[in-house]
Amino acid sequence: MTVSPDSSAFAIEEIPFSRQGSWFNISPVIAQHSLTRDLHLVSHQNGMHAVLRFVPLHTSGGERAETNWNVTPARLIWEAEAGRIELVYESADTVRLRGRDLDLMITPATPELTPFSGTYFYRDPVDGSYHFTSYETGRRYRITLLEGAVATSAGLEDLGGADRRVVLSGAQGWEAAVEEMDSARPPYTAPGDFDTAAASHHRAFRDFADAVTPRTAGHAPAADLAAYVLWSATVRPAGFVRRPAVLMSKHWMDKVWSWDHCFNALALAAGLPDLAWDQFQLPFDHQDETGALPDSVTHSEVLYNFVKPPIHGWALRRMRERLPRPLGTHQLIQVYTRLTRWTDFWLTARIAPGQKLPHYQHGNDSGWDNATTFDAHRVTLTADLAAFLVLQLAELAELARLLGNKKGAAQWLRTADSLQESLVEQLWAGDGFRTGSPHGGGLRASRSLLDLMPIVLGERLPREIGDRLAERIASHLTPYGLATEHPDSPHYEPDGYWRGPIWAPPTVLIEDGLRRAGHTGLADDISRRFRSLCEKSGFAENFDALSGEGLRDRAYTWTASGYLLLADDCARRGVAG
Repeated sequence: MTVSPDSSAFAIEEIPFSRQGSWFNISPVIAQHSLTRDLHLVSHQNGMHAVLRFVPLHTSGGERAETNWNVTPARLIWEAEAGRIELVYESADTVRLRGRDLDLMITPATPELTPFSGTYFYRDPVDGSYHFTSYETGRRYRITLLEGAVATSAGLEDLGGADRRVVLSGAQGWEAAVEEMDSARPPYTAPGDFDTAAASHHRAFRDFADAVTPRTAGHAPAADLAAYVLWSATVRPAGFVRRPAVLMSKHWMDKVWSWDHCFNALALAAGLPDLAWDQFQLPFDHQDETGALPDSVTHSEVLYNFVKPPIHGWALRRMRERLPRPLGTHQLIQVYTRLTRWTDFWLTARIAPGQKLPHYQHGNDSGWDNATTFDAHRVTLTADLAAFLVLQLAELAELARLLGNKKGAAQWLRTADSLQESLVEQLWAGDGFRTGSPHGGGLRASRSLLDLMPIVLGERLPREIGDRLAERIASHLTPYGLATEHPDSPHYEPDGYWRGPIWAPPTVLIEDGLRRAGHTGLADDISRRFRSLCEKSGFAENFDALSGEGLRDRAYTWTASGYLLLADDCARRGVAG
């Protein structure tokens, strides 16, 4: 998907059509790697569930009409030689549809209705609207005809495998509204016409995009599309999500993981500081009694079976640099308290007796789930973890200073220095960092980029260590970016998740660390290659390091945020793209 500077259209097979605040989208992707021939209304309440299927029909005979999808951030169109159907969002929970010379059949995505699953169909005697009630989402989907007629309906109040459908039609065109709602609401009344809804949808996106891409001209031709990925994946508070939240995707990765959110917060900080603050704080709303953050949060579940790496001190420092105004005293106190508890978790619950360094209990804790670093031991002492904690301790020292707590600031800095000394003493082997086990035994090396992540320490690193890490990082650089497993490694896999593909988070972290360590030329090269990769292959979850092909989920917000962040940093430095 090569992006041109003036391109606003996108492939709905890769990026779902939605808007800020909505818990549903329109897409042919209805499950992981499941692409259908029809567009569906897909909800992300109680998980990812395809609810309704939209099928264009010829007005004469009722046969399926083959159409092309034309999609921009503001409008979705089914186009055929005979006619067209348009869809826009009127609000976060309501879409407007209109058609001319094409009918539209709406059916449940899953045809079978059982006592515990499926979609029940009935007509409301209060206002004559049609309702599909979904067991999976626990919500109702009301269809109100505004113009035209219902050509046919079937399966009203039926059970089992009945044919449930409503067909919208009209000789002079038709129009309808589809709402996602809870139990009941007053009969639908259109607040304006279709074009007014379309204009409002467009303005809402444009306001968001202008806020998050003010300096990217010439540095980021795909900036608008990146902004759309973020805007359309944002949901309003509901369920366990207590703040406006940027999900990782409105495909199947429809959660907030407790390190992914940091990159979205950074991309939003300069232009939308309140939304950025919500992104940073969201996992902390579910901090447990030990201070640990959950692994992930979504509408109907909070998972604690793993944690994620403590990059939050690093992220908060960068976020404070980007905010248009300093944090207020209340914000400083809140984040200082929460970050202290998160840090204490690692320094107490994750340092074994007799040890000086913290450990991960599984690769999932690191965010690099299956990296080769963890091939020998899942419970592992790793250099990246200690480096992140050093930065978090240093940020706590700065927060304490801002709050007037000089004693606390000095203590945090002493702990940071001590931890860094232990990191170098125990895991540095002259040519790189090693990993070990808290249960004892020798150290081992891998060819994972994860072992080079202590470059994030930047100016804190001894020069000789920074230089050696930079040299080894450069060897991971392909024409498209940083391979997470060295391409010459026998364990390299083109689509191996963290065993080869390029990812946004290490790109952003390493680029920042290299720059602060004085390796600006390499940092510039990494930034340029990653931005070019996104412009060529979109905002996939990760990318084949040797071909540049986008892999896995193709509308991933931390990738879009990484792109915007690197482009904005480039613009701030006042250098050519």
